[in-house]
Amino acid sequence: MQAKGKFWAALISILMVLSLALTACGGSKNEASSSPSASDEGSSSASASPSESASAAPAEKVTVEFWQTAFEDSTNKWFKKYVDEFNKSQDKVEIKYTLVPGDAWAQKLKAAQAAGKAPEVYTMNYGGIANAAKLGQISPLNGLLPDSAFDDIYDNVKDFIKVGDKYYAYPKLVEPSAVLYYRKDLFQAAGLDPEKPPTTWAELLDDAKKLTAKGVFGFSTAQVAGDLGWSSWGLQFGTSGHQAVTNYWSKADINNDAYKSVFKFYQDAYQSGVMPKQQLAPYPDIKPFGEGKVAMQVNGSWAIGQLRNTYAKMVPNTGIAKMPSMNGDPNSPTATLGGWTLVVDSKGKHQQEAASFINYLLAGDPAIMIDFFKTSGFSKFSPRKSVDEAMKSDADASKDAWRAYIAEKIIPTSVAEPIYPWDISMAVSTGIESAMKGTKVDDAIAKAEKTINDFITNNKLAGTNPKQ
Repeated sequence: MQAKGKFWAALISILMVLSLALTACGGSKNEASSSPSASDEGSSSASASPSESASAAPAEKVTVEFWQTAFEDSTNKWFKKYVDEFNKSQDKVEIKYTLVPGDAWAQKLKAAQAAGKAPEVYTMNYGGIANAAKLGQISPLNGLLPDSAFDDIYDNVKDFIKVGDKYYAYPKLVEPSAVLYYRKDLFQAAGLDPEKPPTTWAELLDDAKKLTAKGVFGFSTAQVAGDLGWSSWGLQFGTSGHQAVTNYWSKADINNDAYKSVFKFYQDAYQSGVMPKQQLAPYPDIKPFGEGKVAMQVNGSWAIGQLRNTYAKMVPNTGIAKMPSMNGDPNSPTATLGGWTLVVDSKGKHQQEAASFINYLLAGDPAIMIDFFKTSGFSKFSPRKSVDEAMKSDADASKDAWRAYIAEKIIPTSVAEPIYPWDISMAVSTGIESAMKGTKVDDAIAKAEKTINDFITNNKLAGTNPKQ
């Protein structure tokens, strides 16, 4: 939970920085040069990197700086373990590892880039890639990694790391933002089938009414703007088929029936009495469900780890399902995928060597990534097909039904997080919260629309989408 809170604090900080950077950079194009063409013979060894057949290997072992933003202790130890393993595995590249606290990351990296001393490889979340590529801060990985490494990535994740026709990052993990956790024992007691969780918003609210009893609310999800800002992204996209602004960020795109339906869903859920009047815990915290105060709670996949570690007694009575959509379409997105990648700095002198480390750690032997997913309690998920395939033969992973359900039913239909400035998401979520508290949906939409359009005008945002 603490790590997740730090993640969102860091993400919001990064989005705010991107907002300022975008207004400054206008429509300039990424000038990073293309790298030499790649061999398709993937290998986890630095000595087998794609360009070595075309250029002489370094005469001496080169040192590559690697900065990792701090995550939970188990993840930090995993990075350190495999940096050491990589350094021992070959005699051409020495990774110099630095762990940077999340709250110091943005300032430290910005200062290093300004001084021309940025690390040659570093962590970056999905939301930062497009703008960093547009600003020419990171290099395309085409040619630095084998083509087979990108072929291994699921199709709906490829777009997260791609700008134009080039890949600018390699993904480590994905985390769906919305999973429905529900109490099977309370379903049974209420006369509901515990093997048939709701699939539509109407079913969700009907079930929630039947589950609401003295001391137990039927349903819980985000209900304050700060949490609604990102946790509702999946429902916004799944219902409308687009994000809150036009593709070129020229104006708001929320004054329509689809967005009104999203606002109305949250309004009905809150005003029906099935939700607590005050949010019992921040959205990323499964505590209300774990303590038996709610019968159904929407939370991210990370809550699996919280349940297993902190509320283990609740696990046997817990079922998981995809967050319902408006009409029950199983292919409709209801979650976004957050997560982290590794990138290569565009000014680095040893880009091929930096990429060889990425190839070893994230794109090589599936066992390395399976080791990571075990440390997370299988609450985080692979963006690679070969890793998921290898998990079917792993004794621990193969018997984890929750892992399999999320990997097969939720992740394939989830979408990327928006990369527009956080102010836009807050305008929408402030409108949703206002509707929940009694403002008419049409009025809440109109106010959010004006706020977004004013922000676009005041910050000259139109035409600055780095993905267009």
